[in-house]
Amino acid sequence: MPRVIKHPELRREELLDHAQALFLTRGYDRASLNDVIAAAGVSKGAFYHYFASKDALLVALAERFARQAMAGVQEILDDPNLDPLGRLNSLLAQSRRAKIETAPEAWALFETLFRPENLVLFHRINLAASASFSPLLVRIIRQGVEDGTFRTFDPEGVADIVMQFGTATHDVVAKAFAGGSDADMDVAIETLEKRVRLYEIALDRILGLPDGSIRIGEPGYVRAVMTARRTNAGKAR
Repeated sequence: MPRVIKHPELRREELLDHAQALFLTRGYDRASLNDVIAAAGVSKGAFYHYFASKDALLVALAERFARQAMAGVQEILDDPNLDPLGRLNSLLAQSRRAKIETAPEAWALFETLFRPENLVLFHRINLAASASFSPLLVRIIRQGVEDGTFRTFDPEGVADIVMQFGTATHDVVAKAFAGGSDADMDVAIETLEKRVRLYEIALDRILGLPDGSIRIGEPGYVRAVMTARRTNAGKAR
């Protein structure tokens, strides 16, 4: 059989597809790099040309999830009927929808990140997400400053604060996973719902808006995401 030559980006995406499928069916910890290499039908040398380690593979999957979450964002950015506040809330709403839709797969891949020994990797993946999302936030905030909707002297700093919100909830989620009971998870959900409300108020104040202007969450959002994790864990057992 002649050797099939594929474009490097296509080959990389295929490796990610095989890795994601294995991680979903076996779990990240139980699927080895050798398993991924065998499933993809490539040599070790070919695999390591694209990914230096299992952690690097996970970061690449996180980056791909981030890109998928941004699907349809350009329409929001270009919509002439949206003012900067409406554009920002639409962007946050798009992010919420993407997180709910991908929650089962995301938990299967990334739950391991909430273990204490994986904190550094967790931060690396947050940086990957920030690289996709933060420039969009900066663009919208600058538009709002220019037309007087927002009042801030540092749009980049505001975007950084928004991206830090996810990092700041790490310990809450980690404790719920460590406890393992429904009661632990319910406490975490209640805590996260309160935290989202706090972040909304904080953003309103930072941007000089009336309370209730920014909508990071919505009724049932946190529970939908966290319940997807619980359902996925039950299927894994």
